[in-house]
Amino acid sequence: QVQLVESGGGLVQPGGSLRLSCAASGFIFSNYVMRWYRQAPGKERELVARIPSSGRNTNYADAVKGRFTISRDNAKNTVSLQMNDLKPEDTAVYYCSALFLSVYWGQGIQVTVSS
Repeated sequence: QVQLVESGGGLVQPGGSLRLSCAASGFIFSNYVMRWYRQAPGKERELVARIPSSGRNTNYADAVKGRFTISRDNAKNTVSLQMNDLKPEDTAVYYCSALFLSVYWGQGIQVTVSS
């Protein structure tokens, strides 16, 4: 059974940091491109960051470049998103996703940036 389980979300003040983690199981993690998406209320889901199976050549949405860092540990089947200098506009539900022969999604986790 495929599972992607996000953790690490919550409420943080503007300028603060959070680290999201996603634990994967049920598929060959090292074969998959891993992505973080987010969806804010009333908006479409958008790609935040992606990391290929090798861990090199990561990509980021313009809105988060220089503030967010995606990383993966193929030995532990985890992908993380370090989020620094958070802004109110980063408030959204964040989703972990795996892409290769199939697409898998986590259930999402809330990140709220507010004073």
